[in-house]
Amino acid sequence: MMINHDSRAALDMVTALLNTAPGDGSADSLCDVGALARFVDAQRVSDVPALTVDDLAAVKAVRSRFAEVFAAPDDRTAAGLLNTLVAAAGTTPRLTDHGGYPWHVHYFAPGAAVADHVAADGGMALAFLVVAGERERLRRCAAPDCAHAFVDLSRNRSRRYCSSRTCGNRQHVAAYRARRRVGEG
Repeated sequence: MMINHDSRAALDMVTALLNTAPGDGSADSLCDVGALARFVDAQRVSDVPALTVDDLAAVKAVRSRFAEVFAAPDDRTAAGLLNTLVAAAGTTPRLTDHGGYPWHVHYFAPGAAVADHVAADGGMALAFLVVAGERERLRRCAAPDCAHAFVDLSRNRSRRYCSSRTCGNRQHVAAYRARRRVGEG
């Protein structure tokens, strides 16, 4: 599956945002405006005005909408959620070549609030997956103690863990140890 740089960056931003949510005993990583600013910097979200507490609440609301898309039971439901999300963001497609990147499309209006920016660019990237018939690539980690979101970009759509180095390795070691215990017993 071919995904351009901008769509990949938007998909990475969506999963990073989803993975800030509290769960399985972890706290909300977007706990204050400073955490939101660090998220914006880490994800290289461009054209963001000064952040406020209202922006924090709005980004958390977008995060909840993205979680609904990942949990959608079918493409029609996901499409409806994405249509609502992208429309509410006031999508304004425009060509840009900022930051040394070649021409690409941004879907947020110039000067848009950070939540609208995230909703527009992230929502469109997710919409492209639905259009391509690839929504099943939106996944949650299969490790029992992890619920991180990820986009499976493997050729055969076989990725099960958010990280093969952490969750995947931990699960494989546990399975190996369980097999050894059974063999010894």
